[in-house]
Amino acid sequence: MGVLDHLLEANRAWAERTVRERPGFFDQLATGQHPKYLWIGCADSRVPASRIIGLGPGELFEHRNIANQMIHSDLSALSVLEYAVKVLHVEHVIVCGHHGCGGVAAAMADEPVGIVDNWLRHIRDVQRKYDVHELDPLCELNVIEQVSNVGRTTIVEQAWRDGRSLTLHGWVYDLKTGRIKDLGASVDRRDRLEAIIEAAATRIGA
Repeated sequence: MGVLDHLLEANRAWAERTVRERPGFFDQLATGQHPKYLWIGCADSRVPASRIIGLGPGELFEHRNIANQMIHSDLSALSVLEYAVKVLHVEHVIVCGHHGCGGVAAAMADEPVGIVDNWLRHIRDVQRKYDVHELDPLCELNVIEQVSNVGRTTIVEQAWRDGRSLTLHGWVYDLKTGRIKDLGASVDRRDRLEAIIEAAATRIGA
């Protein structure tokens, strides 16, 4: 018996239950995906994106990395964003961080960890910009900065120039309550980006 057989068994049970409850579901799913939402979130295993917002397979396109960052040199994140916007025509891009984020905490500690130190330098830039020294406010400000970064990509800028209906959002998930907080950083036009980001950061206390 394989060490991961319990996972395969859980998958079998889920697939069979889904077929019983939703006949034809997998046939329809196999024809393609049409999600309205792109989720840019943290890789933390405690934040299962689809589950915490009640969506199922095919309804949420996802990109996850350490501390939910959108870095302009990250070709993986940019490729996901481009596919989501240009091919899938998502209508909403959600950047969702979470309180107690280990990546943000490591950035604040400013002690050598390993190769991830290079990734965390971007969060240290956020910390210096806002001069914040508490973990959860920095988690929230990091989300705000990533929304700003998404809005400054050539991908989103072009979509807005083309008149596409595309809205960016900044959320934070509370591990202790399971609730999501809207950080008030929703923006759907390039000319409103700076003002909305500044207002959202001010509400956090930056």
